[in-house]
Amino acid sequence: MPLYLTEDQAMLRDTARDFMASEGAIATQLRKWRDMNCKDGFGHALWRQFGEMGFTGILVDEADGGLGLGPVEAGIVLEEIGRNLTPSPFLITAVAAVEALRGSALRERWLPGILKGEAVAALAVDEGPKHRPEAIAMTAERSGNGFTLSGRKQFVVQGASADFILVAAKMEEGAALFAVEKDAKGLEVEGVRLADSSIGARMTFDNVEVDGDALVGGEEVLARVLRAARTGAASEMVGVASGAMDMTVNYLRQRRQFGRLIGEFQALQHRAAHLYSELEIARAATLKAQQLLDEGSAQAEAMVHVAKAKAGRVSTLAVQEGVQMHGGIGMTDEYDIGLYMKRDRVLNELFGDPNYHADRLARLNGY
Repeated sequence: MPLYLTEDQAMLRDTARDFMASEGAIATQLRKWRDMNCKDGFGHALWRQFGEMGFTGILVDEADGGLGLGPVEAGIVLEEIGRNLTPSPFLITAVAAVEALRGSALRERWLPGILKGEAVAALAVDEGPKHRPEAIAMTAERSGNGFTLSGRKQFVVQGASADFILVAAKMEEGAALFAVEKDAKGLEVEGVRLADSSIGARMTFDNVEVDGDALVGGEEVLARVLRAARTGAASEMVGVASGAMDMTVNYLRQRRQFGRLIGEFQALQHRAAHLYSELEIARAATLKAQQLLDEGSAQAEAMVHVAKAKAGRVSTLAVQEGVQMHGGIGMTDEYDIGLYMKRDRVLNELFGDPNYHADRLARLNGY
């Protein structure tokens, strides 16, 4: 497939871009909730607006009341979220959780709330400082007609405000994914503010008992959910890089030094051109991963690793160059470029940093 958007996809991009710029802007959302020390880190009113706009139903099948679209369309919204640093549960709830619930009996329980922008989900996979889903220690033991979950999770994004948590645990048959409600007995949740002012959580599952219906799926479902989440995170990082680059280029066009605009200095022009080229490569890699996922291609797994790794490196390049080209003002909280750097830091670690995905890609190719 060609690596550009269709007419309908371009219309969705324009709609999402206008919405995020007006309703999800940094000043009215990110800074507002951060400065208020909001326990959730995002606005529930804005999340309901996501539902009214139809964004929450992009990946939901038409039979379940959604739009029945695919990863490309979800990525379009995520790129605009990243461009505006809009705090929302979209990535975890409307992408990862919807993918997990696909074909599950639990979709009747949770999809209506997600579609309305009312329900919030969390995805609890990581247990240490780095993303290592292949080394899950948390256990799920069969107990009567259900399961008993025991273990700890860290860096669970939106975990403190979630209505339900998708939890990865180890069974005798391999890894599995469970849906646990927020008020489950034995579940302890401690909210933690992350570097970008979003709220994560530490979770302790002390013999948490769940029904048999709480089992969402096994290793294949977990892998599918992680592919969706990683590609979504890559899209958001492309948006972060785009927002940082746009801000930096605008600054180069306005800031005067030594009697001329600093954007006229050839060294800075070269750096800006290099960043633009790298950004377009990252965007193309991410779009290709989305297309392959939509097709159900066997090559999708490898391309997801490429997209997450490339988007991560380019996002970091964009925010570092942005701070450098802004000079001293780039280090101040009053200027937004530093907020892009903080968001990049969190997204890079979320669902695996570039080194993790480069390693997985090498292993897939027999190295």
